[in-house]
Formats: sequence, C-alpha cells, structure tokens
Amino acid sequence: MLVTEINPNDELWLSKVEAPQIITDANLFAWDDEADLVIAGLGGAGIAAANEALDQGLTVIGIDKTNGGGATAKSGGVYYAGGGTPIQIAAGVEDSAKNMFNYLIQETGDIVKKSTLKNFCDTSAENTQWLMDNGVQFDPSYYKIKTSYPGAGYFLYHSDNSLVPSYMEKSIPAPRGHRGFEEGPFRPIGVGGTIYYPLKKSALKKGLKIFPQTEARSLVITSEGRVVGMKVLMLPSGKLAEKHKKLVSRGEMFQMLLPPSYPGSNLLQLIGSFFIKKAMKIEDNFREVKYIRAKKGVCLSTGGFIFNRQMVKEYAPKYYAGMPLGTSNDQGCGIRLGQSVGGKTDHMNRVTAWRFLNPPLAFAQGIVVNKHGQRFCNEMVYGATLGDAMCEDNEGKAYLILSAELFIESKEQANKALPFQRDMAKMLMYFNAKKKTTLEDIAKVYDLPAENLISEVSKYNEAANSGIPCEYGKAATDVKFLKGPFYIMDISIDSKLAPLTTLTLGGLMVNEETGEVLDQNKNEIKGLYAAGRTAIGICSNIYVSGLSIADCIFSGRRIGQNLGKGQEL
Repeated sequence: MLVTEINPNDELWLSKVEAPQIITDANLFAWDDEADLVIAGLGGAGIAAANEALDQGLTVIGIDKTNGGGATAKSGGVYYAGGGTPIQIAAGVEDSAKNMFNYLIQETGDIVKKSTLKNFCDTSAENTQWLMDNGVQFDPSYYKIKTSYPGAGYFLYHSDNSLVPSYMEKSIPAPRGHRGFEEGPFRPIGVGGTIYYPLKKSALKKGLKIFPQTEARSLVITSEGRVVGMKVLMLPSGKLAEKHKKLVSRGEMFQMLLPPSYPGSNLLQLIGSFFIKKAMKIEDNFREVKYIRAKKGVCLSTGGFIFNRQMVKEYAPKYYAGMPLGTSNDQGCGIRLGQSVGGKTDHMNRVTAWRFLNPPLAFAQGIVVNKHGQRFCNEMVYGATLGDAMCEDNEGKAYLILSAELFIESKEQANKALPFQRDMAKMLMYFNAKKKTTLEDIAKVYDLPAENLISEVSKYNEAANSGIPCEYGKAATDVKFLKGPFYIMDISIDSKLAPLTTLTLGGLMVNEETGEVLDQNKNEIKGLYAAGRTAIGICSNIYVSGLSIADCIFSGRRIGQNLGKGQEL
C-alpha cells in the first residue's frame, strides 16, 4: 500500500495533480513517447539536468507548461559562485572553497548536510566553468560597494551578507554574485535569460526533445512503486498553440506591470486574468492526453508554490500578505506529484521575504523597529535576512525611521540608483513617509510605544557619538546620529506602498548524493528525482541573491550525473 502524507483526495490537496496510475508491466504499456530521462519543468534546474544527462549520453524529453525558462529566466540573472571561479580570478579576487563554506554555513545552518554544502562549494568554480562551456557569459567588472543589486555595467558583486561585520568574523569577504552578461540597455527583470537561454540552446543542440505547453498531470508507477513515466496534457502545435502562447504572454504582462498592492493594480490584474482565462479555455478544450515513458528516471523541477495562494495560506500563513515572486506556474505541482507517490516534504513553511533597503544607503543607516518600537536587526544586512527577521519573529511588522538629514540624502542617492531601485525608494519617500518633529509624535503615527522608540534612538545615538558599532553589529561608519525632525515609513509585509516579495523554499526531501526523492521512511523512491525549488536544497533555510539559480545548476547536474551511472528501468 502506498503511504502518503497527503493525497489527491484530501481537501487540502489544493492542486490539479492526480493520483498515480499503476501499471503491471512498463514494456507492455501503450506509451506515446519515451526517453531515458523525462523532465517536468524546464527552468534552471530542469535545463541543467537535461544538459548533464545529455552529456552522459542519455536521451532526454523535457515538458513545460509554457516554453521553458521558469523563474530563472524572469529573474535578475544572479548566479552565486565562489571558490576561485574564472570570473573571480579575472577580477583579481581571492577566494577558496573553504572560505565560501565558512560563509555559507552561517546562512544554510543544518538545512542540508555539511558534506552536501562542502560539495556545493568544492564544485562551484567547476559549475561556473560548465555554464560558460555551455554558452553562458559572465563579466569580471567588480562592484565593490555593498548593494542589493549592482549598478549598470557591473556584473560581479557581494550578493549576500559577506560585508556585514558579524559574518566577516568567520570568513573573508569575497564577491560571489555573478550576474549574467548582456550588452545593450540595462534591465533587472529577465536578465536570467542570459543564463537560461544559452543552456536551452546547448541542450537542443545536444538532442533535447521539448514538448512545450504541456502539463504533467500524474505519474505512472509499477505495482512495486517504481516511477516509470508520466501522464501529460499536451496542446498540439499549430495556430491554437500560438494563440494560447500570446494570450498567456499578454496576461502575464498586465499582471506584472505593478505590484498587486499598488493603487491601480486591481484593474491590471483583472485585465491580465481575462487573457489567462481565455488561454485556460483553450487548454480545457483542446489538450490531449499523452503518456511518456522514463526508462531511467523522472525529474520534477517545476519550481515552488508561491503562486498557489491557497497552499501558501495553508503552509506559510506568515507570508500570505507578501507579493509572490516567480511565475504564475509556480503552483507546487512538482511537489504534489512527488507526494502522490509517497514523497516526503519538509520546510514547507519556509519562505524568503525580501526587504531591501540599500540603495539608497541612507535608508539602511537609519533604524527599523517593530510594532513595539524596538529594533531587531542590523539594517545593513541582506534584504532576505531583514525580511526573515521581520516575518519570523516580528509578525511581519516593521517601520523605517530616518532623520531629516538621512531623508534628504536618500533622495539624492535614489536618483543615482537603477530605475527599479530609484522608483521603489521614491514611492516610499513620496507616498509612504510621514514627517513629525518629535519621536513622541512619530510613535503616534502607527501607535508605537513612545518610551521604547525613544530608548532605541537614544542607544543608537550613543553609538553614533562614540564612533562604535551599534548593538546589532552595524559598522560604526553606518551608524548615523538621528535628530528631529523625523520621518517614518511603513515597510511591513502588508504595507500597500512597500511590496515585500516572497518565494517558497520548502519542498520534497531528496537523497543529497543522488537527488532521488525520499518516501515517508526516508527511503529512495526508485525512478523519481527532484531539483531546484521543488526540492529541499542549499537555499532552503534562508536566501541570498543567486543562491537559488546556483542550487538549480548544482541539483540539476547531480541528477544527470547520477543517472549516467545507473541502470535502465
């Protein structure tokens, strides 16, 4: 009997994924196509698995609900790598796998085994070269100042907490954020295509067979529980498929024009939904059922579940008010496919929430307090570290407080930032900020305990006057004296004018040496693998920029390498 932690008949299944289809003999079943490896979801992890499997001499079929790319292609294109990558060396940066490990262990904790993290660090430079060998371009232009995203013309930067004093105590800072290189006008969204599309081109050249606009609906297993294929819903190529593609593209364009919390966004969401629903009608009426055999294994790499709002509400309610980050197809179907055959999940409550303050730098030189008027974090830390502290320990409530002097500096610095950084900062300053003469009046704006706020500012100012780090480890150079008049801005998770982007980190448990999905007893489910945000990985504890794409490459290649050693099912 198949033992599952949840099944498709459960009211909390919250997915279109169906129960597995059980067959007696894979050789006698009427398959429509077959390959050694069949991949569900051709984002960063899926395309890495495909390339590596093809390198190992295996045949590969990839299916994708759209045309591939996933959140990787829509991202800012940051790949986290170190240990002496070719790009670090070209930039004159010294780093080692051990130094990288000493830094990352502070972020990953015990989310994966130390041996797995060590392997990730030891192979980081090699994986970077592998990307370059497959057509990905990077650039050694080094942005040395701490920022959430490098300025135009820079491609190597500190995409983490490595420049924060408390982290520097255990590892020597090194820039590990490798932004994919592209020429022409700079834009932060879609730069991930610089990493994804060369990999896709490389895989197609090697022989990857892709079925776009195709959805995995259930797994096919033998009576012994071995995964041998999948049932898919495929939209035949032709005019209808082209129409469907255009409708989805148009719908997503409208839905992504403004953050959902911004004024005017509701109308754009409705317009986007109109096109998406028309696309779904085509799916309902014209998709065909097909069965694809996986002779060696199935790889689940369909991303997380941040756009399945019911699942987020069920598993990670603290983050429900946040803004989803990824694609509309991050519905958790890969996770549910794994669970349908007994796969075990973990850390489903882990979500990364990004509260970036810098740039402008002056924002991070002020203080952030919770609803009790108390500081709780070094404001200079990486945005996901601040967001995690907000949501996990402070009910998602946070308020940024600046002096008038810092407020003026913020305006000047914002004008020099990248457009998306500038616009977000100005939205806060012009439409969110409240100005008051005294801290007592500032406290009244959001009903904060005035005595706590006054105490926090007093301690902060003492550190500023003494020229020493604050109690939360902010470097003395970034501790600025705060005097009235003051400004306060609501940067809570539910702030209408300060959207907090969120991304799920939990998923299927896997054998960390092979990528095989584990069952309820933590035994391998034969023939089933998972990678990227569908699985527990390096970044599943807390996020730093580029770590998800790096984990996608690491976990995807791991599957291809393991299958290259395996036997046919």
